[in-house]
Amino acid sequence: MAGIRLRTKFLLSMVAVSAALTFATLLVVRHTVEQEVRLGIQRDLENSVSAFHNFQQQREATLERSAALLADLPNVRALMTTHDPATIQDASRDLWQLAGSDLLLLADASGKVMALQATPPEITVRDGQDFFPHVVAPDEMRHWWYVEGHLYEVFLQNIYFGPASGQHVLGYLLLGYEIDDRFTRDLSRVAASEVAFRYGDLIVRSTLKPAQESELRHVSPRTAAGGPPQGDEIRLGGELFLATSVDLATVGDRTLNLWVLKSFDQATAFLSSLNELLLALGLAAVLAGSLLVFLISHTFTRPLENLVAGVRALEMGDFAYPLQAHGGDEVAEVTGTFDRMRTNLQRTQRELLDAERLATIGRMASSISHDLRHSLAAVVANAEFLCESNLTPLQREDLYAEIRIAVDQMTELIESLLEFSRTRESLRPTYGDVRSAVERAVQGVKAHPEFQRIRIRIACDGSTEGWFDFKKLERALLNLLLNACEAVSSDSGKIDIALRRQGENLEVRIEDNGPGIAEAVRDRLFEPFASHGKENGTGMGLTVVQKILQDHGGDVAVIQTSTSGTTFRLNIPLSPSAENVLTARHAT
Repeated sequence: MAGIRLRTKFLLSMVAVSAALTFATLLVVRHTVEQEVRLGIQRDLENSVSAFHNFQQQREATLERSAALLADLPNVRALMTTHDPATIQDASRDLWQLAGSDLLLLADASGKVMALQATPPEITVRDGQDFFPHVVAPDEMRHWWYVEGHLYEVFLQNIYFGPASGQHVLGYLLLGYEIDDRFTRDLSRVAASEVAFRYGDLIVRSTLKPAQESELRHVSPRTAAGGPPQGDEIRLGGELFLATSVDLATVGDRTLNLWVLKSFDQATAFLSSLNELLLALGLAAVLAGSLLVFLISHTFTRPLENLVAGVRALEMGDFAYPLQAHGGDEVAEVTGTFDRMRTNLQRTQRELLDAERLATIGRMASSISHDLRHSLAAVVANAEFLCESNLTPLQREDLYAEIRIAVDQMTELIESLLEFSRTRESLRPTYGDVRSAVERAVQGVKAHPEFQRIRIRIACDGSTEGWFDFKKLERALLNLLLNACEAVSSDSGKIDIALRRQGENLEVRIEDNGPGIAEAVRDRLFEPFASHGKENGTGMGLTVVQKILQDHGGDVAVIQTSTSGTTFRLNIPLSPSAENVLTARHAT
């Protein structure tokens, strides 16, 4: 598991580093490409404006020559000499069709409009009369006219009587071409961009979508520097554009300009494909790197796994787990050192166990020999006294009682030693109520005349039924109650026994009002032969209690001791372990 965790750390580190590098690469590449695309679009916009100027110059030259040729036709001159508006109006239709223009206006030398032909037909002579003074006044041939929602580029030519050098003006000819949708589309193809003709706040013609046209109307036609936008960013209909504006003319108080827009979003759409490609390459790099790290890390972590397994085996007490140390690297050196340490530890442990075993045997032999010698001396002495013939029956009964007491002490000592030496498999659990074991233990205590006046109370909270070896549990409770009775006063002594269910466990508390446990034995209370202040104590009672509770899977502890009393707590599982159930089945 340790090797697996270490490999996992390697893999996670590799994934984290690769992911970070991939993400950073995506950001750098995207930023670089966006900058290059932006510069490319700005160059394209400049080229588009240049292309428009070239296209417009060629177109204007062609249109200007057309107007000059038409004005120089003899029939046009002859027509203007009639000075009859009806005649001129009728004859102008053929001239208009001959010119192939969208607008034809004829005016006499005084500036009066004599004829007007236009598409659409709702443009009247009156409209032409209102516009014509603005055309004649400036000394220019090209003009722009916005009328009835239509935008025309118009060219003015003088109609001369005789040669033009004579400067005898018969009238004026105005030839116009509408900026319509077809022209706008052609211009858009030439400029390779979206285009829009804007007149003040009106969008006359454009190749934009209607929603984008509506938003373009609210875009300021001037930048903070006062000029038209040059490669600025604008967002129309949720789409980002780079826009350049060219002023074409100022008509009245409004400016006519041409907007050339190139979609930045469309130009950078390929970045999504590029990001996917880079992401795929990054994932492939992560997988390949992870596989490589896994293979490399396995070489390093396999010896560590073996070493960790050896450490865990040592923790479980297995000193013979095979360890393999290959090579001369640091891991092999640590493995060899651990193997030697394990061997030394095993040898030291054996020596300590042998020493402890000898010391325990010595203490036990000393204690047992002393207790048995004391009891045997009492038996021999009292037996010798019984041999005397001058004893009264009462004296003989006292001597017999002393002998029985000594024999009982020896039996109790031997039984405690046997109980202490038995294994857990000796339990015989049966189902029943712990209260019955407590009551039998109380009866056993009350059988001693000196303890009959001590008040013992039993209280239960919840169910106290479970699987126990009731004979051994009764012995443990009896030992605790005997200790409590010996500690309290025979006249005012009180012992409270409380049984309470806590989940799947049973808690038993035995509380007395004695003087408390002596300081000298508190730290070694449950050790064998630990006794204090008892004339006939063996020092095995609490050791046996702890052994019985541990065999049941529980424990015993002193939770309070002072001059006002002592409280022991027993914690016993109510449900049997699988080992105890199997033992009980074999026993039956």
